Amino acid sequence: MIALLIAGGFSLLYSLLLTPLFVRGFNRLRWGQPIRVDGPKEHEIKRGTPTMGGIIFLSGSVIAYFVGKLVMGEQPSPSALLVILMAVGAGLVGFIDDFMKTRQQASAGLGGWAKIAGQVIIAVSFAVLGIQFANGAGITPVSTHVSVFRDLPFDFMTFGPIIGIGLVIIWVMVIVTATTNAVNVTDGLDGLAAGSAIFAFGAYLVIGFWQSAQSCVSNAAEPGCYEVRDPMDLAVIAAAFLGGVGGFLWWNTNPAHVFMGDTGSMGIGGAIAALAILSRTEVLLILIGGLFIIETGSVILQRLYFKVTRGRRIFLMSPIHHHFELKGWAEVTVVVRFWIIAALFVIAGVGAFYGEWLLQQS
Repeated sequence: MIALLIAGGFSLLYSLLLTPLFVRGFNRLRWGQPIRVDGPKEHEIKRGTPTMGGIIFLSGSVIAYFVGKLVMGEQPSPSALLVILMAVGAGLVGFIDDFMKTRQQASAGLGGWAKIAGQVIIAVSFAVLGIQFANGAGITPVSTHVSVFRDLPFDFMTFGPIIGIGLVIIWVMVIVTATTNAVNVTDGLDGLAAGSAIFAFGAYLVIGFWQSAQSCVSNAAEPGCYEVRDPMDLAVIAAAFLGGVGGFLWWNTNPAHVFMGDTGSMGIGGAIAALAILSRTEVLLILIGGLFIIETGSVILQRLYFKVTRGRRIFLMSPIHHHFELKGWAEVTVVVRFWIIAALFVIAGVGAFYGEWLLQQS
């Protein structure tokens, strides 16, 4: 519990106090954000704003986790290290994309399939490592089951060890690429992705803490106990990311002094995907990340409708937050209302998680 508070507080102060120093460095390196030529005209004023701000909260969150563990004299857990691997790995793919954009001063950087390839490499590494490192109870960080609130009876290993492991890897790849790109799509307005991510990290902080309190390791006889590897450490790393992104949001809210870039959005997506997989709440991520699903869905619908109707559109522009901008909503209005939607999805997700536990007691 103390490690959780230390990690969250340290990362919050790190991002809050050091972001201005990072911004100066980004300006010296000329890491300015290029703007989409087909985007809302009001965004032209944002051209040149320092980007790659994800470096700030990713580094702060990772350092904060280790500080929390060091102060408490505890060893880092495999589960938390896997979250860090996923977040930093996905963030690195985003950094390459951001770096290419700033060098070319164009809104297109790394190609779409190249991004997917990078995300797949990280996801495969995560999955292969995750099905190892079993604890004394034989629980590995990554489960071979599909999960909603906990593992479902269906086990990929029923198809045999080789096919089963292959299916686990594919399942992890789908979750990681979908989540990473969904957060990336959402990052289009000042503070939108950061604020929405704070709610998601808050959800996984609560879930990890509750799973630790109701762990089968210490409450084996209790109905509804959770078979999760290192649940408290998942809460600690979630707190670290919550604090880091929260401190960054102070500088990222409208008018933004710095953008997180693909470095940040992909790093956040990787961390959220990892937390969902390791906490055995993979399908529940559809609710917890509901806003990210809506944003991605708007892009997919727009493209499909455009192709089917040969040029017609459902939205004035996708992702859907730009549609409301073009409808005349102020950017701040769009962001705050979308934060409310994100919060409602998270409340529904955590509520469903707790409701399932209550059902286990009856």
